[in-house]
Amino acid sequence: MHANRQTIWEKNVAKIRKHNLEHDLGLHTYTMKMNRFGDLTHEEFKKSMNGFKINANVDNNKYDRHMFLAPSNLVIPDEVDWRKEGYVTGVKDQGQCGSCWAFSATGSLEGQHFAQTKQLVSLSEQQLVDCSTKFGNEGCGGGLMNNAFEYIKQNNGIDTEKSYPYQAYDGKCRFKPDDIGATDVGFAFIKEKNETDLTLAIATVGPIAVAIDASHDSFQFYGGGIYNEPACSSSPDALDHGVLAVGYGNDGGKHPTDFYIVKNSWGTGWGDHGYLKMMRNYGNQCGIATMASYPLV
Repeated sequence: MHANRQTIWEKNVAKIRKHNLEHDLGLHTYTMKMNRFGDLTHEEFKKSMNGFKINANVDNNKYDRHMFLAPSNLVIPDEVDWRKEGYVTGVKDQGQCGSCWAFSATGSLEGQHFAQTKQLVSLSEQQLVDCSTKFGNEGCGGGLMNNAFEYIKQNNGIDTEKSYPYQAYDGKCRFKPDDIGATDVGFAFIKEKNETDLTLAIATVGPIAVAIDASHDSFQFYGGGIYNEPACSSSPDALDHGVLAVGYGNDGGKHPTDFYIVKNSWGTGWGDHGYLKMMRNYGNQCGIATMASYPLV
């Protein structure tokens, strides 16, 4: 086993080195770096680290569907970063559990709760993992942010992280009404594949729950810069990872490149201190605008 891990690690080191040499030659807009996923094969990595699942067994029609109506003629800022406004908790770590959907959901609700109360309260992903299976989620086996928002609505709340801490495995539901940190009354979705509306939603609403195609090793070892993966797909079937869009901007170059600021849930050792810049207005890169939503509070 050990020798095999060494081989995998060495292959990944070589892959990263080659990419970064190409980056230095101007062939890529982002760098790659070694991280704790270095001795995992790409298949192992996908199995344990993603977990956004388009479930067949969810009847979305029974949810109240609200669409984000983009305000017309609204002039929005060139850049928005909700981290600077206090809307965003620190980077969390889902561990070897396919619970990204839960982190994406809490992240968006933490922002909406802050917008309403001016209090930033870290919310319990573990509760979503343990308690929302009746809504089509499968704990560490995957789930959807909208299912989580619907569960929180029908449960009348979600506990604080502090009272119901994260464990990275499926447990039995230990929800306590006394420990509720926030709630929602449903969710709104952003018009599918519409980056203009997604940017408007980020600017006017706050951090938005988004799903992406994170199935490429360039994402596994993303190090910094603006992520643009030609092999990325924007089709709903390819979406496999739930993350949080906390802002947008551009790199201010001669021909400026637009990007979204994306919060991941793989700890601060991954990417740019746990964050990624995803190319924006570039054909819905990695499907970031394909299934975006936020909770209504």
